[in-house]
Amino acid sequence: MKAEPTALGAGVAEAEESRVAARADTRLMRSLLIGIFLFMTVYALYFARAFFMPVILAFLLALTLTPIVRLLRKRGIPEVVSATLLVLVSIFVFASAGYVLSGPVIDLINNTSSIGQQLTERLAQLRRPLERIMDIAHQIEGLTETSQEPGVQKVAVAQSGFFSSAASNILSAGTSLTIIFVLSLFLLASGTMFYEKIIQSFASLTEKKRALRVVYDVEREISHYLLTVTIINTGLGTVIGLGLWALGMPNPLVWGAAAALLNFLPYVGAMITLVLVTVIALITFDTIAYALLAPAFLVLCDIIEGQFVTPMVVGRRLEINAVAIFIAIAFWSWLWGFVGALMAVPLLVVVKVFCDHFESLSHVGNFLAAQHTAVVEDEADEQDAAAAG
Repeated sequence: MKAEPTALGAGVAEAEESRVAARADTRLMRSLLIGIFLFMTVYALYFARAFFMPVILAFLLALTLTPIVRLLRKRGIPEVVSATLLVLVSIFVFASAGYVLSGPVIDLINNTSSIGQQLTERLAQLRRPLERIMDIAHQIEGLTETSQEPGVQKVAVAQSGFFSSAASNILSAGTSLTIIFVLSLFLLASGTMFYEKIIQSFASLTEKKRALRVVYDVEREISHYLLTVTIINTGLGTVIGLGLWALGMPNPLVWGAAAALLNFLPYVGAMITLVLVTVIALITFDTIAYALLAPAFLVLCDIIEGQFVTPMVVGRRLEINAVAIFIAIAFWSWLWGFVGALMAVPLLVVVKVFCDHFESLSHVGNFLAAQHTAVVEDEADEQDAAAAG
C-alpha cells in the first residue's frame, strides 16, 4: 500500500523535472534564435545601408513633419496638399543651405594645411616642453628610413580618379535624397491608411483598440520629440551664428549650421563644435584671451540649451542615459558613418518609447531612461500606491 504513493510521487517528480528541462531548452533555443536574428539584422543593415539608410531617414523626416500635417488637417487642409508643401519647403531649405554653405566649407577644407600651420605657430609656447620628445621621434624615424635596403623600392598603389569618385558619390547622394523626400511625401500624404491596416490585422475589438492606442501614442510622442528637438537645435544654431558674428568670427553661418546639426549628437556634437570653433578663433584673433571668448560663448549656449531649454520643452521622461547614448552613437557611426551617428539618438528615443508601451519590454525602456527619470517614475508609482491604499 505504501509503494504506490512512493512510485506516484517519483513519477510526479520526474515529470516536473522533465517540464523544467523542457522550459530551459525552450528558453535557450529562444535566446539563440534572438541572437541569430540580431546578428542577421546588423549584417543586413551594414551591407544594405544604401537601401535602409534613406528609408529610415524618410521615416524620421515624416515623423518630424507629422505634427504640422495634423495641425493643418484640423484647419481643413488635406494631407496631400500639406505634405506636398512641407516636402517642397524641406527640399528648398536643404538645397539653399547646401548652396550657401558649400563655398565656405570647401574653403575650410582647402585651407586645412595652412590652418594647422597657423595653429602650430600660435601655440608654439605650449609645444616647447614636447620638443625633446619630437626630436627623439624624428631620430627614430630617420634610423628606420636609413635601415631600409638600398635596392628595395617603395610601391605606391594608385588611387582611383578623383572626379570619377566624386561623380559616383554625388550620384549616390542624389539617389538617396530622392528616395528620402519622395518616400516622406507618400508617408505624410497617406493619412490614416497605416492605422487602418494595423486595425485590420487584429480580430477582436479589444486588441484593435489596444494596438491603435499604442501606435497613436508612440507616433505622437516620437513626432513631438523630433519636431521639438529640430526647432531647438535650429534656434541654438541661430543664436550661436549671431553671437559668433558679433564676436568677429569668420564664417559664422557655417559654425551656426554645424552647431545645429551636431547638436543631434548629445555631448559628442557639442565637443566637436567647441574644438573647431576654438581652433579657428585661435588663428583668427590677435590675443588668446579674446580668442577664448568664442568657445566660452559656445559653452554658455550649450549649458542653457542642455540644462534648461530642452528639459523644459521636451520633458524629462524622454531623456536617455549617457551610457546608452555613447553606445548608440558608436554603433551607428560604425554601421553608417556620420549619417548613422546623427540618427543614433532619434532611433534610441523610438526604441525607448516603443518599449515603454509594452510590459515585457519595460526593463529595456528602464535601462535606456536617465537616472533622474527613473527616480521620478518610482516616486510617482509610490504616490499612486499610497493613494490607492
